[in-house]
Amino acid sequence: MLETVAAAEPSFFNRALHVSGLAVAWAWAVVAGGGGFGLILTEGPLPLTHGWYAMFSGIALCPPTAWLVKRCAAVELSYPVRLATAFAIILAGRLALILHVWPLG
Repeated sequence: MLETVAAAEPSFFNRALHVSGLAVAWAWAVVAGGGGFGLILTEGPLPLTHGWYAMFSGIALCPPTAWLVKRCAAVELSYPVRLATAFAIILAGRLALILHVWPLG
């Protein structure tokens, strides 16, 4: 006799949390990533704080980045890990601007 095990449907709360997480990730990728890239185009690539940190923060939180890492490196990155990485990149950029650590520009 063949038994089939039906997967439990995710609850409404879990589904809403997942969808809102995706919305935040995409919004941050577009706003920070696109804004950082725009700064690089308008202000130039030097000093390295001109948009680079924002762009890489957006790339870190972008859902396709997690998919590529999972597919190419066989490592699954959770949303909190990607969020913490994006926050750390932005924080490092803000500290670099405050401390003026770049000798060029």
